[in-house]
Amino acid sequence: METVDISAPAPSATSAPPARRQRRRPQRSLRKIVLGLAGILGFLISWQLLPTLGLVDPRYFPTATTTLAELGVQIQDLEFWRNVGRTLTKWGLGLVIATIAATVLGTVIGLVPFLRRATHTTVEFLRPIPSVALIPLAVLMFGYQIQSALLIIVYASFWQVFIQVLYGVADVDTVARDTARSFGLSRGSRIMNVVFPTALPYLMTGLRLAAAVALILAVTAEMFIGIPGLGQEIVFAQTAANWPLVYALVIVTGILGLLINLVFRLVERRSLSWHQSVRGEEVL
Repeated sequence: METVDISAPAPSATSAPPARRQRRRPQRSLRKIVLGLAGILGFLISWQLLPTLGLVDPRYFPTATTTLAELGVQIQDLEFWRNVGRTLTKWGLGLVIATIAATVLGTVIGLVPFLRRATHTTVEFLRPIPSVALIPLAVLMFGYQIQSALLIIVYASFWQVFIQVLYGVADVDTVARDTARSFGLSRGSRIMNVVFPTALPYLMTGLRLAAAVALILAVTAEMFIGIPGLGQEIVFAQTAANWPLVYALVIVTGILGLLINLVFRLVERRSLSWHQSVRGEEVL
């Protein structure tokens, strides 16, 4: 009679050999690219058909081909790239300032329970205030200068990082914290070896969200304050009723947002390659 070893673990239905997982990764990547291109193609076809069929007024909603042709003209213009650089300069400066301030304050407040309780009401009051509501105050304080835009960008981006860092610091395992304290580690060592690894996933999420918000507010500040950049060019094109240029510049802001999101996702995956969330995605 054949014997069966019941002590041997049954093969898992969800596990796969490493070689098979490696073969699946390029297939999943190729599938995502194909689906993404199909979505873009469908969007462009729908855009082209709407004014062509007369469903919308082509004077105010030009076809996709007309808009892309205008975009091709703008790409060849040096002033266009200067405006892109001006917008990205505001975006980068605002994001760096907001990230540093939010990380420091979020860590300090998160580590001290008294400060966390004392600032809770203030944070919940300030966080929902729309950043655009501060534009008159920014103009009064700094005039029509880049500092006005930075105030709006920093305020909006700050909360994205601050809240995530606050939750990340609060999520530190108390057992790990008490163990580090019992081994006599200094406060700096405990922050670097216990708090920072726990809060890093939260920080990267907040940074990625803040990067998108900072770009939105950079363009918004340029539009409403009148600071040189893509936002101001959109207003000028709208005033001149140059609708193909308006939509072309809007497309550029969307492309910038997409590139920023992709870059920060790549940075997030690289910096969190050791984390369970990223490793789980690679196994699936």
